[in-house]
Amino acid sequence: MALQQRTPQTQHRPYNNLLARLSDADYRLIESSLDAADGLAEDLLYNPGDDVEVVHFPCGPSLASYLVPNEDGRDVEAILVGREGAVGGIVSEGFLPAYTRIMVKVGGPFVRLRVSKLEAAKARSASLRNLFARYADCMLTQVFQSTACNAIHSIEQRTAKWIISAMERTGSDLVPLTHEQLSAMLGVGRSYTSRVIQTFKAEGVLETRRGAILVRNRDALAIRSCLCNEAVKNHFEEVLRGVYPTDEESSAKPPLSPVK
Repeated sequence: MALQQRTPQTQHRPYNNLLARLSDADYRLIESSLDAADGLAEDLLYNPGDDVEVVHFPCGPSLASYLVPNEDGRDVEAILVGREGAVGGIVSEGFLPAYTRIMVKVGGPFVRLRVSKLEAAKARSASLRNLFARYADCMLTQVFQSTACNAIHSIEQRTAKWIISAMERTGSDLVPLTHEQLSAMLGVGRSYTSRVIQTFKAEGVLETRRGAILVRNRDALAIRSCLCNEAVKNHFEEVLRGVYPTDEESSAKPPLSPVK
């Protein structure tokens, strides 16, 4: 399904590409159990050890982040999730404690589904089970790629990659991100990320706004990025064609359909 051209069957669903990928029959299994909610930036969805009872689907420009706490008190970002997916209880098949901290990175609309309702729907539909299992594979790919990226790529490359990834998911050149937040996500000192941002500014790649970064030259930013994001996108396309956000889909900006 080409999500940049939403069909009459999917245009009234929440603006989440994973939900849009469900067949009509599978979507009806969970439709009545979906609840709409607004998430604010830095809202905490789960702490390590919490019971995972609810799946959260970011909609439209909303973003959530998996953060791994460390002994020095810093949280290092593992992966970023937007409207291409969901966080919490995707393939849990019942009770599991959260391993990471999960927070709202960019505020906006979310749709919530209790894990028990999702498991009941999976029990009734092999195709729904298969879809969420394939999405879990894509999430694991993100974790693998993030691990490799952190090990071999420069702070400049990783910074450019993260900004591009956020732009793709939000559909905006304005990325709400401070130097402190970027430093925490990359797991480096603020002075390192500040030098990278200042270099990008001097080269005309971006500007800084209060609590945000405005990208002025996306092509130049892409040149400075590693290819990790492209690798993840290619895997999404192989496993769940049409789910990862595209430039065409973002520019179309379909309405954020409410949950009825």
